[in-house]
Amino acid sequence: MRVAVVAMETSHYRDTEGRRRIERVAGELADAGHEVSVFCSQWWDGYGKRFAPEEVTYRAVTVSPTVPSFCTRLPALLANYRPDVIHAVPSPPSVLLAASLGGTLSRAPLVVEWYGDEALPEARRTDWSLRAPDQFVTPSELVQTGLWEAGAPDDRTTIVPESIDMDLVREADPAEEVDVVYAHPLDESANMESLFLALAELRQKDWSATVVGDGPKREVYEQEAADLRIDDRVEFVGACDRERRVSIYKGAQVFVQTAFREYFATDLLWALAAGCIGIVEYQAGSSAHELVEQRDRAFRVTNPQEIADKIVASADMERRTVDESLAAFDHDAVRGEYESLYERLVEAYGFF
Repeated sequence: MRVAVVAMETSHYRDTEGRRRIERVAGELADAGHEVSVFCSQWWDGYGKRFAPEEVTYRAVTVSPTVPSFCTRLPALLANYRPDVIHAVPSPPSVLLAASLGGTLSRAPLVVEWYGDEALPEARRTDWSLRAPDQFVTPSELVQTGLWEAGAPDDRTTIVPESIDMDLVREADPAEEVDVVYAHPLDESANMESLFLALAELRQKDWSATVVGDGPKREVYEQEAADLRIDDRVEFVGACDRERRVSIYKGAQVFVQTAFREYFATDLLWALAAGCIGIVEYQAGSSAHELVEQRDRAFRVTNPQEIADKIVASADMERRTVDESLAAFDHDAVRGEYESLYERLVEAYGFF
């Protein structure tokens, strides 16, 4: 299948979770044998129109992110490429209108990857852009609901979760055993206070904790741990790479999720796959609770005291290093969901 990915600004210009996700999906589709081209503003050196790392081809629509000229040039370039499906990032919204026109010219359906971290303006053109796509993809029910509230048609949204590498989970060596692990960028949304208050309640018990992540509030959280007199049992290990994170999760008994904002709780998913028991504090702006619903080795809580209680309860549960029930989130399985969506849309588009 020939897939055209449209992202005026790739992660090389603006590094967001949503952009990293669609670029990762593009790479996985290419690895599976699909022809994938990313139509974007040029981010590589030189004056060439194409740049192809590995199997994905990057095609420069403009030499810099300039909205009017990008939107003017995009439809004809898409029509010339003749994709089977167009998969776009919804920022800025005017690019979706140009991508939709390109889809009309090339007779290809338009899929929009709405991750949740897009900052779209409140304007009439935003309403148009919410009706132009044939299908929206969101990573969670939380983001899907927000998309509906923004005005997207209910019948044009589908959820495709983030994915993980189960082979990596199976093959990684567990790190030194710890009782509790937490992972999130240490920013204003991290909400480590809830975890620290829970751990302080257990000061008289024997436990150890690891914090994975870095950010502008790291020193603040390190000081909070010291103020609560638990800093001798909490280790801050910084922003580890994925292999190191998986090893830490495989050595931990419990993963505690307290962050205020998670469009998709990716590290929680990796930790569950690595055998951790999940403890999720419900937050209105987080989708993390969706991952632990109907799971035996997980708890939903609402306050630090409940976190403390569930950490204690988890101590008697079996330690695991792999949970095969999470294989449904493997990269290949989730890529298959995109492929099935594309096939369904292409068939329906051709019919009409």
